[in-house]
Amino acid sequence: MNIYLHVEISARELDSKLLLAVLAASKGHQVLISSLGNIINGINLKILKPGIFHTKSLTPGEDKIKRHQKIIDKGFKITSIDEEAGIGRDGYDKAAISRYSDLTIKQSSAVFGWGCEDTETLKKIYFKHSNKIHKTGSPRVDLWKPFFSDYWVNPNEMPTKPYLLISSNFNCITQKPFYEDVKSLKKAGYFERDPDLYKNFFYNISEDYKKLYEFIDAIKYLAKKNNGYEIVLRPHPRDDLKAWKSFLEDIPNVKIIKKDSITVWIKNAFAIMHNGCTSAIEATITGKPVLTYSPFEMKYSHKIPNTTGYNLRSKEELLMNANNIFNEKDKEKEITISELISKKLYIDNDNLAADKIIKVWEGLDDGKLSHYNNWAYVHFVIKIIHLKRAFLKIFHKLFLNKFKTSKINHKFPKLNNKDICARVDRLQKLLSINEKIECKILSDRTILIKKL
Repeated sequence: MNIYLHVEISARELDSKLLLAVLAASKGHQVLISSLGNIINGINLKILKPGIFHTKSLTPGEDKIKRHQKIIDKGFKITSIDEEAGIGRDGYDKAAISRYSDLTIKQSSAVFGWGCEDTETLKKIYFKHSNKIHKTGSPRVDLWKPFFSDYWVNPNEMPTKPYLLISSNFNCITQKPFYEDVKSLKKAGYFERDPDLYKNFFYNISEDYKKLYEFIDAIKYLAKKNNGYEIVLRPHPRDDLKAWKSFLEDIPNVKIIKKDSITVWIKNAFAIMHNGCTSAIEATITGKPVLTYSPFEMKYSHKIPNTTGYNLRSKEELLMNANNIFNEKDKEKEITISELISKKLYIDNDNLAADKIIKVWEGLDDGKLSHYNNWAYVHFVIKIIHLKRAFLKIFHKLFLNKFKTSKINHKFPKLNNKDICARVDRLQKLLSINEKIECKILSDRTILIKKL
C-alpha cells in the first residue's frame, strides 16, 4: 500500500512519522514522508499512485476542503490525527468544533484520537461518522516511552553541564505579525465557528506580553543566582528567534536552542520550567520534575499543563525549587499523572499507537491503494521541480525583487540524509525489525522509506 505522510512542523512531527514509516515499511508498505507541497505536486502531476494521505488536521477551511476533495477524486483516501492535539485545553468541545466539521470528517476515511476525551467528544458531536473515529493514541506519545530512550541522540549543541529547560509558549513573538495571524484565522473560519475567539485572541496576546516579561525577568534572576547549572531556552516552532536573542542577549549561562525535537531536550534536562506548555505533560509522563511558573493570575493560559509539578508564584520560590531539584534534595516527592491528563492521552504499555494506526490503514485498502510507484521517475520529477524553483528564486532576486530576502521555511528545515538514515536505523534496531529497509532522501523535504 502507498502511504503519504504530511509533515508541517518537522521538530514536532518528523520523528513520529519516521516511526509510522519504519513500521509500515516492515509490513511491505511504501511510505513517503514530505511537506505538503511535494505530495500535492505529485498527486496533481499523476506521478504518485493512489494511497493513504495522512495529514495533520481536518480544519474546515475552504482551501483545505477543496484540496482534500481533489485528492479523494483522484482515488486517494484521507486520514488524520490532529497534531495540535488540544491536550492543554480544559475539555475538547471547542476544539472539536473549531478544528473539525461534519464535512471534513465525511471526507476522511479515518480519524485518530490521542485519548478518551477527544475520541469520545468527536464521536458525540459527529455521531454520523463515529465508526471512522478511532482511539489509537498518538505515535508522538509512543516516543515518550522509556522503550524509545535510546532513539534520542544528543545533538552537538547539548550543554556539557546540567541544565534547566525552559519551554516557550508565547503567542506574542511569532514570526508572523499579529494581524496576519488574525487574517489567517478569519480566512480559515475559526471566528465563525467560535464567536468568542476573536476577542479572546486579542486578550490572550495582551496577557502573553505580561507573561513574557515575567519569564525574561525570572530567567535573568535564575542565571545570576543558580547553583551552577545552565539554562536552555527552547523556542516554540512558531517563535521568532531574533526576539529571544534580543531579550536574552548578554545573559550568562543561557542558551537559545531550537534544534531537534523537544523530547531529546526534556530527556537530558534536570527539570522543566514552563507555563501552559504541552511539554510539561510530556515531562510529567517521562518522570521529569516540572516547574510551573505562574507569577500572576492568568485567564488565557492552558490550564491542564499548569496542573503539573510545582506551581510557583515568585522568582525566589522558583529559584529555591530549581536549586533543590538540582541538588537532589527533593527526591522523595513523587510525580503523579493526574486524571485530567489520563483522559487526554491513551497510553497502551503493550501496543504502540503507531501499530494501531497502521492496522486501520490496512483495513482501508481495497486493492486500489497498492499500485506500484515508479520511484525513480518520482525522484526525477521532484528534482526538475526544485531546479525550476531555484531558477525562479535567482531570477526574482536578480531582476524583480533584489532587495528582498527569500523566506526560510522555519517549520520544516532542509533534511540531512545522514541524520535521517541514522534515525531510521535506530528505530529498526529498537523495534527488532530484521527486514532490510531503504531510506532515501528524494528532496530537501521528502523521504522515501520502503522495504528493499
